[in-house]
Amino acid sequence: MRTVGALLLTLSAVFAGVATDPGAAAPKHKSRPAIVHEAEPGPPTAEGPTNGPLRAVYDAMPLADRVSIQSDLIWTGDYNGVTDGQFGDRSIAAVKAFQKRNGGKDTGVFTPQERDKLAATAQPRIDRVGWQILDDRATGARIGLPAKLVPRASAGKAGSHWQSTRGEMQVDTFRIAAKGTSLASVLEQQKKDPPGREVEYNVVKPDFFVISGLQNGVKKFYVRAHTNNEEVRGIVILYDLAMQGIVEKVVVAMSSAFTPFPGSAIASEIGRTHERRKVEYATGIVVSPIGHILTDRPVVDGCQFIVVPGLGNAERIVEDNASNLVLLRVYGARTAPIAMANTGGADGAVTLIGVADPQMQNGGTAVSKIQARQIASGPGHIITPALTPGFDGSATIDGQGQLTGIVELKPQAEAGPGGPQPVVVPVETLRDFLAAHQITPWTGHTDGNDATASIVRVICVRK
Repeated sequence: MRTVGALLLTLSAVFAGVATDPGAAAPKHKSRPAIVHEAEPGPPTAEGPTNGPLRAVYDAMPLADRVSIQSDLIWTGDYNGVTDGQFGDRSIAAVKAFQKRNGGKDTGVFTPQERDKLAATAQPRIDRVGWQILDDRATGARIGLPAKLVPRASAGKAGSHWQSTRGEMQVDTFRIAAKGTSLASVLEQQKKDPPGREVEYNVVKPDFFVISGLQNGVKKFYVRAHTNNEEVRGIVILYDLAMQGIVEKVVVAMSSAFTPFPGSAIASEIGRTHERRKVEYATGIVVSPIGHILTDRPVVDGCQFIVVPGLGNAERIVEDNASNLVLLRVYGARTAPIAMANTGGADGAVTLIGVADPQMQNGGTAVSKIQARQIASGPGHIITPALTPGFDGSATIDGQGQLTGIVELKPQAEAGPGGPQPVVVPVETLRDFLAAHQITPWTGHTDGNDATASIVRVICVRK
């Protein structure tokens, strides 16, 4: 109960004020966050004859801007729909609700100042749950995940699994691709498995279904699944009944972000518009005793300042577009370089060392180790499951604590949003990169083979 209370306290902070906002959308059913498509019938909205012209205004906006507005409106509690960029009555009503609640004129179109206020209101709530969009390599779907609420990742029965420390909240993805698979058969299976599910709400369409209700009388469940060519991909969200009314807003965001089959024109455009944060945290690996540090090149793109806490400002020495590596240097400090292995690691279990984002560790700066899997993919290797925020640039090490590679976030090559995927740049490439710039790879040993002494946080501050 103590852990449930702590998680509830976190969630209460995220959505403080949302439940009592007069403009917030109230749930229509006690046990479901109803995710409504613009094309589907939904609760009536008080729309006047100006909706046609308003839709024309939104149609003239870039798709990514429309999606961003819908997403922020979900986090402020004003919108309960799909973030597809299609602005109909429901989206416009959400804009008006936010405007009215914040003392503005409910025109249905944001002024630049109102748009800034919307983002400023939504962002803290997004950050507090550790929200991230990622590719689920196990199923091929794109999902939104509240990483701070479900930090423990592992393989699932038919996809991937994330959960809170003691399982108060759980997220599972699944993929069923057997010959003859139908949406109807998966729907019936999800209603009954696991036993003890009581479905209280369902929407069934030709290409997707949503069900939600109670599981064993003590937990809430939410399932969304889509079909394409005898394949079904879905997401299951499970949480303690005590969290009802708070977690539902997170569930709305997760359902809206779920993209089962990335590759549509809409998803592709959205994926190409990803912008890095103005203050971004990543990991660096010390590779010389005089302050040379390796990290992922995009981490420091557009940085006005690069800071390594405890060591000072860092200078960008050289970067390589082919390998996406960048070599930084801090001056005036002796640093502990990591010992490099002779070869990269093999497929299978791997240890990552990095510095998680401050929001993942309550403002802390600790270096941590996490267990993952390294899997061959084409000419290289990928890491699964998704990276913990802040672990971009983290080290992969072997049993002796020696560096076998650096983890980078690489955009998908194929069409579709499919967020960046963690790939491993092997130690052989690291050695070649360093040698080309007159840095001799360290052959000594870190204290007690503990590589954490060679791992640092890298902070990028952009304009």
